[in-house]
Amino acid sequence: MTKTVVITGATSGIGEVAAFRLAESGARIVIVARNQERAIATHNKITRSNPHVDHHFYLADLSKISEMKRVATEIAAREPAIDILINNAGSVYMDNTLTSDGLAPTFATNHLAYYVLTLMLLPKLRNVNSAKIICTSSRAHRYVPFNFDNLQRNGILGYAQSKLMNLLFIRRLSQLLGTETITVNAFHPGFVASRFADNTTILWRSLMQVRKRLFGLSPEQGAQTLLYLAQSSEVNDQSGHYYVHSHREQPSVRACDDEDALQLWKISEQMTGVGFPML
Repeated sequence: MTKTVVITGATSGIGEVAAFRLAESGARIVIVARNQERAIATHNKITRSNPHVDHHFYLADLSKISEMKRVATEIAAREPAIDILINNAGSVYMDNTLTSDGLAPTFATNHLAYYVLTLMLLPKLRNVNSAKIICTSSRAHRYVPFNFDNLQRNGILGYAQSKLMNLLFIRRLSQLLGTETITVNAFHPGFVASRFADNTTILWRSLMQVRKRLFGLSPEQGAQTLLYLAQSSEVNDQSGHYYVHSHREQPSVRACDDEDALQLWKISEQMTGVGFPML
């Protein structure tokens, strides 16, 4: 039976590789993208690799709460069931830019979009056995103390804190899912030479480009743990965990704090108006 995979951040980097490889394996791919031209190019690529199913794409700016909700509503209306949800879209902004909601776009895109899309699509994930939710986090989560008084960060510290939020999010969600057959896990892809940070200042962008050339993994290499979590039966009963190089790894102590996970959940619910959908 054909699996339906919904993936954000699939028009470049590890997301595009994962979308292409999963399509090759027979999956039907549903993309959420910000840029129409790149969405069409990726859609055409995966259609050529697997022309036997109806792949689809949606356009949304996942830094805006209204857009998160709109696209989640559209997907839920069109898709009767979702086998895998991959929250992969991410960004880093180096200035004090705010969204139309008055939020730091790093925080909104990297955390709130994961929260909103996951909870609004959860009923569709419940319609299949052994559904999977996969979130792209980062080892950067280890390098910042969590600060509830400064959630609205951009820059490197804001990015690192948002990756810590990803782990607190999957921790709380796995607890709420309890004995349901849906699993939720996160992973670190490594330092990947992708479009990441290309939207930043000239100085920072130049420094990142040099680092990518010297130390960056290829998107194909960076996508391996994501593909492992999506395809391996070994993780069908594993939930609330963090993976590196396709193996479970213990995250930071702060990422395992149940009180922080609960407080972040409450703040996210208050900001978005989206709560956990009960059975």
